[in-house]
Amino acid sequence: MTDRTTETRAGIRGFRAGDGPQLVEAWRRSAPADPLTPDRFRSLVLLDANFDPEGLRVAVDGGRVVGAAYAVRRLTPMTGSDLEPEQGWIPFFFVSPAARGRGLGRRLLTDTLDWLHSHGRTRVDFSSYTPNYILPGLDAEVYPEALGLLESLGFRTLYEAAAMDRGLVGYRFPDDVTRRLDDLTAQGYRFATPSDDDLVELVALAGNRFNPDWARVIRECLTAGTPLDRIVVARAPSGRLVGWAMHGAYQSVDERFGPFGVLEEMRGTGLGKVLLHLVLERMRACGAHSAWFLWTGEQSPAAHLYRKAGFTTTRVFRVMRREAAR
Repeated sequence: MTDRTTETRAGIRGFRAGDGPQLVEAWRRSAPADPLTPDRFRSLVLLDANFDPEGLRVAVDGGRVVGAAYAVRRLTPMTGSDLEPEQGWIPFFFVSPAARGRGLGRRLLTDTLDWLHSHGRTRVDFSSYTPNYILPGLDAEVYPEALGLLESLGFRTLYEAAAMDRGLVGYRFPDDVTRRLDDLTAQGYRFATPSDDDLVELVALAGNRFNPDWARVIRECLTAGTPLDRIVVARAPSGRLVGWAMHGAYQSVDERFGPFGVLEEMRGTGLGKVLLHLVLERMRACGAHSAWFLWTGEQSPAAHLYRKAGFTTTRVFRVMRREAAR
């Protein structure tokens, strides 16, 4: 029997009430390596302050959702008053296996690009949208057809983001890190769980010296009930806050490490190594069997630090960009 999706041309429209359950199920069939739950879809897409139902282009064939592509632009500034008026994002797209081979993916992406262009967006990134990215970019090894399609539409790779994992079963705090911790403590550095009052300085440090999205993550996870002991902060002998590391910040997943930052002028002191292992120790104490995160530069100083701590690269994502209107 021929599947109906091979006989008819799917229509494309904006998101409507009732699409959600079908969309999540179609996503699961289309991207089994990265299934999405209804809760995550609600939190990351439907409740995003920048969500516009018309930007979520849904392909429907015979009453069934067979694909989607999501276009988003800022309606609410990430920080300050900047709406990034030239910038748009496509955080995801997919086509159900039975509906492939007839150009539906190209139609969906073209539709999202046209929609973004109609709103003045001439630069489009896949898929490094903050605050609510689902994956950092495209895993070309898992989705080679998607890579070819994006490149054919003018997207080019900006850089690669490495996802890393480390097993924690049998983890022990390394002796050399213990020695460095003792040396730093003797010099007057302090490592501790932050107090409520410390959070003002921590959020400012994360937002002003690192990434505004990290400040948002810290605020929102703590407001949602993430315990303070998921965070370790470092203070210099002067009392200045100079770094922190944490886990459990994203969707309350205790095994997800980060955000993590040490002031640039303090790097090379061993602070980062100590903070990393203090948090890994706490993760193991919570019963975590592994530690993982989604995003760091493959050849960045942070990546080298992680590798020395036993992390290995498990996936590589391409952050891609398309410049100028079609």
